[in-house]
Order: sequence, then structure tokens, then C-alpha cells
Amino acid sequence: MNNSTTACAAVNRRKTLHERHHCRRKNDDHQSLIPGLPDDIAQICLNQVHHPSTLFSVCHSWRKLIYSPSFPPFLSLYALLLATNQVEFACFDPISSKWHLLPPLPPDPPLHILVKHPSFISRNLPIQSVSVSGNLILLAATADQFQPAISRPLIFNPTVKKWSYGPRLAAPRRWCAAGALGNSVYVASGVGSHYNVEVARSVIKWDLDNSSGPESDRAHYCCYRNERKRRWKWEEMSGLKDGKFSREAIEAIGWKGKLCMVNVKGDAAKQGIIYNVETDTWQDMPEGMLSGWRGPVAAMAEEILYMVDESKGVLRRYDEEEDVWVEILENEMLKGAEHVVADGGRVCVVGGGGSGIVVVDVVVETPRLVVVETPVGFQVLNIHILPRMSH
Repeated sequence: MNNSTTACAAVNRRKTLHERHHCRRKNDDHQSLIPGLPDDIAQICLNQVHHPSTLFSVCHSWRKLIYSPSFPPFLSLYALLLATNQVEFACFDPISSKWHLLPPLPPDPPLHILVKHPSFISRNLPIQSVSVSGNLILLAATADQFQPAISRPLIFNPTVKKWSYGPRLAAPRRWCAAGALGNSVYVASGVGSHYNVEVARSVIKWDLDNSSGPESDRAHYCCYRNERKRRWKWEEMSGLKDGKFSREAIEAIGWKGKLCMVNVKGDAAKQGIIYNVETDTWQDMPEGMLSGWRGPVAAMAEEILYMVDESKGVLRRYDEEEDVWVEILENEMLKGAEHVVADGGRVCVVGGGGSGIVVVDVVVETPRLVVVETPVGFQVLNIHILPRMSH
């Protein structure tokens, strides 16, 4: 055997040894989800865990799993934040207890939102948003010269971590009633560039699932989603009898196939009405529901209404059969409540001045409170509960 042949053989041996070492190292780096089980079977088992937080601290592979696209997304808090007249959007991960900023809004056209103004020293100009079908949607806000800031709703999808646009509003508005029920968004009343009685009495609906395609088309998700967007539109619904719901920003609460709303916040005397989606009709709010509506209200899974009495700091649940609000707990931290959302067995409350968020576990026998610290220097303008943001 000549020298060149010997050298080639040595090189090949070193190459083979290197490849074997690399493969062993790669295999050593890969940690099985559950030893002795294939990863696909192990994931089926782990997907059944109802509280992903129990998986987070066990091992690195489980921590990676709960943030992977194949793991059922857990619920997170989304907040509209304000710092020196600059609006930001952020997501709070309850597993890692960290805040993450959402991607910036689309730059074209630029969105200019006015929150502070010398004429309204003691209050912020509202930014109205809803959550529907797993999306965060911006519907109304104020721009310079008190013009409506949003002509097309802005949609944030946590799954793809992107913003997009909804159908154009024929009459952009602010200080309206905004809410969601099922897969639809509703906007009622409001003020445009100036007061208009037709706008103040109007009610419009946008169905995000507006598609006549067969169910099998949904396998081609991107094509289905794009086709669905092309069908998006605002529909005129049965109008209000007057324009009394255009005095301030109002939340229309989706509950048992209906939308419930009052025209004034807090303890002041107010008018309350309920919209029946199925019959497209309006009716007066039951007396007990109206008299006890003394602060922000939210619906859990559109079935149970929760309200925080902002002056007394009391969380209550609505009893439809008795037409009364039943006390759950009282706490100083709930006084001055400005916003409330409910999902996943938790009621989340924004305290007075947007200084903090209180989370109440209403599923356990004795409700528990946890405080979520907001990012330093930011004030909370509104909150929503949605699936976690994609990593």
C-alpha cells in the first residue's frame, strides 16, 4: 500500500469517527419528552395537562414544548399601555411572568391616536377595542382635531403574530358602543368628525367568519383565510331609538346571545338596553341588572356576567333568575376599577388610574387574588384575554 492510499484511508477513518461523534452528541443533546415513549405519543399525554405552568419548571424539553406551535396555546393577558402619550400593545405571559411587546402597527397609513388633551385634564381619550375569535381588534379612537382615528379596524392575530386590516367603516367614529358576540363585532352609536343623528342611532355588525365555503376548504387555511377576508363587510342592523349612547365610550357585553350596555359609567343614573342578536330587536334592561350595574362588566364565555362596583370595590356575579347581583368578594384593590375581562376561570380588573391589574380566581371555593405588575412607567388603558402570542 503506497503512502497516498494510506493517507486517504486515515482521512476517511477520521471523517467516519467525526460523523459518529457528531451523531452521538446530537442524540445526547435531544432530551426525550418522556423517557421510553416516542415524542409524538408523549406530547399527546402532555397536551392533556390543563395548567401548562406545571410543565414549565420540570425540564427544558417540556418548557420548549409549551411554547411550540403544536401545543394548545394557553391564555394570556393583552394590554393597551400608555407612556407619555405614546400607546403600546403588550402581552403578559402568565407562565414566565414576563411582558412582551406586540409587533408595531402597520406603518401605512400611519395611525395617530390622541390620548391626552388639555380639554380633558382628568381623563384619557378612549381607545376602543374588543377580542373576538382569538383576535385583538382596535375599533375606535380619537385623532388630532378630535377626528375619528380609525377608518378600518386593526386586527392582531396572536397565532401568526401579525397585524392586518378589517373592512372599511362607512362612518368612522369615536365614543361609540363596541362589543363582540360569537364571531361577530358590533359597533353602535358614536360621533364622527361631528355629531350626526343617523350615526348616533346606527348599529353595524361585522362577521369575522363570513364564509359560504365548504368545511373541507378549511384544511387549506391560508386560502380559506384570504377568501374569508374578501367577504368581510359591515352590515346595518336595527338602529337605536335615540342618540343617548354617543356620550362616552361604552362596552357592549356579549351574553347569552345578547348584547348588554348602559349609556353612563359608574354610579350615575343611566339607561340600559339589551340587543337580541337572533331577532335583531332592542329591549329595556331588567330593573335589577340596571340598578346594580355600578362599574365595568365582563362575561365569562358569554354565559356569566361579572361586575366590579367601582366605588365599593366589590366583585359581583349576575343572577338572572333573581335579577340581582350577588357579591363574591370585597377588596380595596378593586376600588376605582376601570376595566374588567373574564375568561379561563379568572376575572382580571384594571385598577383606578390604570396602575395595576388584579386577577381573581373565581372557580375555587374561596376566590383568590393575584396582582400582575405592569411595566414600569406605563399606564393600562384596557385589557383582553387571548391565546398566547406565538414565539
